[in-house]
Amino acid sequence: MDDSTSADGRQAWRDSLERRAGQLRAEVQDAEVSALRPAAPASTEVEDRKERAAEMEVGRVQQAEQQRDIDELAQVEAALARIDAGSFGVCLDCGEPIGAARLAVMPAAACCAACQAAREAHRPTAARHG
Repeated sequence: MDDSTSADGRQAWRDSLERRAGQLRAEVQDAEVSALRPAAPASTEVEDRKERAAEMEVGRVQQAEQQRDIDELAQVEAALARIDAGSFGVCLDCGEPIGAARLAVMPAAACCAACQAAREAHRPTAARHG
């Protein structure tokens, strides 16, 4: 039994994942609250197109960041469910153990590095995130 599947190892992963889930929930909530705040009143002068374009770009970046946090939260919650089910640290695709080094970097990983690479190779280019 390796450290990720022992009772102490599972508890350590659970603690780490629960902390991350709490951080992500707070970030998502903050973003939602920010989105509800009224925008600054428009000035009486003609709005500069460059300023408006910059504001729109900031809004798109903020939406992308919020979606990234929502997606990561779903992955963390799925990892917590795998801990409960006793399948944490086992690749969903091939059933082999996920390496400790991969879990150390990405505790919510659902697949081993080889299977994740295969998944990403089959995704359309537009859906990939750098």
